[in-house]
Amino acid sequence: APHDRFFDKTVSNMQEVAARGGRIILITDEKGAAASKLDTMHTIVLPEVDEIIAPIIFSLPLQLLAYHTAVFMGTDVDQPRNLAKSVTVE
Repeated sequence: APHDRFFDKTVSNMQEVAARGGRIILITDEKGAAASKLDTMHTIVLPEVDEIIAPIIFSLPLQLLAYHTAVFMGTDVDQPRNLAKSVTVE
């Protein structure tokens, strides 16, 4: 949730999750951490970057979180179950 033009909508979505008992791990920048008034399980603060590369920078901790969660759960991250492969032939 970088502090950009969509930040308020993202916070609104996080409030909906919290209202339903969900636990929130907030990944944001310094401005977002200061602006968010949510009770989060954890807040990860990333450096402020240009809006054009923010999706790349913010996806890195999400990929690591997904990887380590899968390893913790005992799933094979290299051979996911029910992986469907598609081949396009022209």
